Amino acid sequence: MADRILEPNLDTTAGWGWLNGVTPPDASTNAAADSAADPAPAFARCFAGPDGQRVLDTLRAMTLGRALGPDVPDAALRHLEGQRHLVAVILALTARGQRA
Repeated sequence: MADRILEPNLDTTAGWGWLNGVTPPDASTNAAADSAADPAPAFARCFAGPDGQRVLDTLRAMTLGRALGPDVPDAALRHLEGQRHLVAVILALTARGQRA
């Protein structure tokens, strides 16, 4: 078995069979799909109670309320900025879901 050489699969269409025959949705169903796919109401429900508020407060404190020193490496700064962006998106979706 050790002397058997495996040949690579050079078929460039392998794995794309699921895409054959897929048609894009028409414009009339896009509005209904957009409202059904909007995650904002789910975010609002998830963070509606006191536990949800505690989680949001903790996320704010860990990211938005955190300052890094002047000698912080570039990677740490970029990491924190990514976390801040994600928390800002969560807060925006939660707020939008509460207004809906």
